[in-house]
Amino acid sequence: MRKMRTMSDDKTTHFGFETVPESEKAGRVRGVFDSVASKYDVMNDVMSVGIHRIWKEAMMDWLAPRAGQRLLDVAGGTGDISFKFLKRAGRGHATVLDLTEPMLVEGRKRAEAGKMADSLDWVVGDAMALPFEDNSFDVYTISFGIRNVTRPQEALSEAYRVLKPGGRLMVLEFSQLPNEGMQKLYDLYSFNVIPRMGQMIANDRESYQYLVESIRKFPDQDTFLGMIRAAGFEQAKYRNMTMGVAALHSGWKI
Repeated sequence: MRKMRTMSDDKTTHFGFETVPESEKAGRVRGVFDSVASKYDVMNDVMSVGIHRIWKEAMMDWLAPRAGQRLLDVAGGTGDISFKFLKRAGRGHATVLDLTEPMLVEGRKRAEAGKMADSLDWVVGDAMALPFEDNSFDVYTISFGIRNVTRPQEALSEAYRVLKPGGRLMVLEFSQLPNEGMQKLYDLYSFNVIPRMGQMIANDRESYQYLVESIRKFPDQDTFLGMIRAAGFEQAKYRNMTMGVAALHSGWKI
């Protein structure tokens, strides 16, 4: 008997500027990060001109980690945010979740991973179907990852579910510059320089081309703020980083 088509069969999403079936996006994203895993930190330096390190410190300043907190760092492959969180907190626990196992392997190789081994878990998993109980974490972070999720609204709902009452969501993501002229200049850099640098550094132009395109397809700051509120978060706010090249969004599960 012929299988009947369902509405989900027809759903599409963006993979950069390409329209693809939703069912294909996760596999394609996994392929990108399988390819760039060993160069991921270099990639972030290229894409942000090194400023991502300052943004991450600003993220920790606003987050203000406290001793004993439990962090879930989604799309946290190389552990950058988890290491910073644990150092700031003094003591606590971080679970690094990523769709791509090679990213987690790279994270485990870092020196900080050995020093903090008792305070870290590394989990392969999907942001839209987190393998954790309700009300499990004090803090949920995702940095430069939510734009790669097939359905970001579902990821935000999952974040809300696994956070404890009083828990904090914080999202760091490339965003949109509010000034049209500056946005055009940044786009010139992004589309002309970054893929070429990807070819030079990682011998992988296509992955970097996708990453640039994915930034342009991601909702602007106010639209994404609305998505956070729609997931149930309160006191939701954002701060622009470097005039809006990136943005930090924050929300609370009250």
